[in-house]
Amino acid sequence: MKKLYLAALIFLLSTAALLADNIVDEIIARVNDQIITRSEFEKAKASRLDELKQAFPDWQSKWEHAQKEILRDLIDRQLLLEKGKELGITGETETVKRLNQMRQQMGLTSMEDLETEAKKQGVQFEDFKEQIRTGVVTERVIGQEVGSKLHISTEEVQEFYKQHQKELEGAEEVSLSEILFSTQPSKENLESKDKQKDANAQEKPPLPEDPAKVAEALKKAETAEQLLKSGSMKFEDLAKKVSDGSTAAQGGQLGTFKRGELAKELEDATFSLKPGEFTKPIRTRQGFIIFKVSAHRSAGVPPVKEVEDRIREAIYTQRLEPAARAYLSKLREQAYIDVKTGYVDTGAVAGQGNKPVMLAAAGDPAARQGKTGLKKKKKFLVF
Repeated sequence: MKKLYLAALIFLLSTAALLADNIVDEIIARVNDQIITRSEFEKAKASRLDELKQAFPDWQSKWEHAQKEILRDLIDRQLLLEKGKELGITGETETVKRLNQMRQQMGLTSMEDLETEAKKQGVQFEDFKEQIRTGVVTERVIGQEVGSKLHISTEEVQEFYKQHQKELEGAEEVSLSEILFSTQPSKENLESKDKQKDANAQEKPPLPEDPAKVAEALKKAETAEQLLKSGSMKFEDLAKKVSDGSTAAQGGQLGTFKRGELAKELEDATFSLKPGEFTKPIRTRQGFIIFKVSAHRSAGVPPVKEVEDRIREAIYTQRLEPAARAYLSKLREQAYIDVKTGYVDTGAVAGQGNKPVMLAAAGDPAARQGKTGLKKKKKFLVF
């Protein structure tokens, strides 16, 4: 499972790496004193194609448009990285945080283990880390320079609420978090059981629960319940610290469930709660679980107060892309951008930079030496 998880996270990198050694670098665009090479472009193109294939069954219909934006996005990224440097945004702290979250989600004990898993997938860990940092920097620049300036009024929220009644209507549902205290056999016992199943080629009855383990799990669950009742610890922090569930790293966040999607005992225990309330320990096949209701949505069209945050997020999302595009257009007007003949920058704007210097021809030796600043160094691109 670890390999599959990591592969899903880094498929953009690993797909691009397959093409790296077979492409002769040439400069296809210059953004101020930085360059974009043909190999970077082709790797980005392969990554985008792979991304579409995994996300959309009808990816072919989207590919023609998507590939036209690849060079635009590479130029945008470089402009945002330069702006981030100007603003003093390094992204280092957030990068470490995201890598650590990844490590926890994969059940790995150290960053060295994460690096080992990356290498097993044929990806250089430092390249992977740099792409995460790049994403952090560009996100923060857009958030700081664009998102922070998008102010959404109460009137806009009310108007959106009135116009989108159908979309807001829904079944009653709760958003849950969990803290699990497992009564299941240890990992070693489970692996031993699997080997036995393979050897006998038939299903074996489940291993009986250890009464001592059940008693231990119940005691832990009751102690956790008291900590929550006393307010000594927040639910999310306690989940990260003591939960045996796979959701521990995310503070126990389990997801949203409509009526009828949970076992009746769990539904009765959770749907009767208000946001912020939690259940007593509930016995399940996995062990003892304490559930917290983080949100409780009524059936039909909920009151505006219940969906105000969702509405603000929807309005913000609608407005962010065109606002970001306008911001990038301003950055382009202030930058020197030159694109090689045969390549198209769909984000180009009127008056975009000056072009006092022509790009070196593809076959010019200077294009691969110090005069152009081009070095034979592999890079991986993530969008």
